[in-house]
Amino acid sequence: MSTTKRPLSILVLSRNRKLYSTSRLVEAGEKRGHQIRVIDPLRCYMNISSHRPSVHYKGETLPPVDAIIPRIGASITFYGTAVVRQFEMMGTFSLNESVAISRARDKLRSLQLLSRKGIGLPVSGFGYSPDDTQDLIQLVGGAPLVVKLLEGTQGKGVVLAETDKAAESVIDAFRGLRAYFLTQEFISEARGADIRCLVIGDKVVASMMRQAKDGEFRSNLHRGGHAKPIRITPEERSTAVRAARIMGLNLAGVDLMRSNHGPVVLEVNSSPGLQGIEEATGKDIAGMVIEFLEKHGKPGKTRTRGTG
Repeated sequence: MSTTKRPLSILVLSRNRKLYSTSRLVEAGEKRGHQIRVIDPLRCYMNISSHRPSVHYKGETLPPVDAIIPRIGASITFYGTAVVRQFEMMGTFSLNESVAISRARDKLRSLQLLSRKGIGLPVSGFGYSPDDTQDLIQLVGGAPLVVKLLEGTQGKGVVLAETDKAAESVIDAFRGLRAYFLTQEFISEARGADIRCLVIGDKVVASMMRQAKDGEFRSNLHRGGHAKPIRITPEERSTAVRAARIMGLNLAGVDLMRSNHGPVVLEVNSSPGLQGIEEATGKDIAGMVIEFLEKHGKPGKTRTRGTG
């Protein structure tokens, strides 16, 4: 039964209603008595006027809704966040605000914001000129080190360089592709494991440890890693909540590693997958998302916390 006085009308912005996370959100919303519909953000088009902004979808003008749940993939961030922003102009509550999604998708900006607020991070370097390659490598302590594409997702574009020479080769290759990248220290003491903390509002509602398969240093489940529930420390819990708050996200997947100098944040994900963490922990994360909307999804409430 729903805990609200009236059913909410909710749109899930997703390219595929059959995806696990999307279907679970629909299931959880309907179970709690809400009207929930999936729309493809790329099929939306917008009337950008100051008096009557609107969103059109497949030939119809979408009626006002109480809330939207953006499930915006990395490849459609620009257009997807434009759609979210249009709903915000119409006074619709968004689970994650457009500016927060854009902020989290920009890995370099994310690291700079987290660093400014004192969040623990791997030592990271960013540069442009090939004349500075050696210094860029030594900046993070030399090999072994990680070279990471700024546009990579799900572990793609992340390379472990065992030697300085190997790092130079990877950096040269990325530069040849005109791609921006980071160099980062390799946290060897983590032994191929990281922790995904699922944050909703101001609370870590679930956490799992992801362990890379043998011979692999990337722990992403998409790359064959396996997951198990884990009890995190108060410091790890505080770090995850603070990182989500700095990004301005109401729903976030915060990836941490356990280093010799405490927890370090690898990434803050604005559209975390639900399957791995629901299966690992047995928790109804989708239901918790809907419950959050019941408490906060009010018309005209389009601002979230966070920094610029």
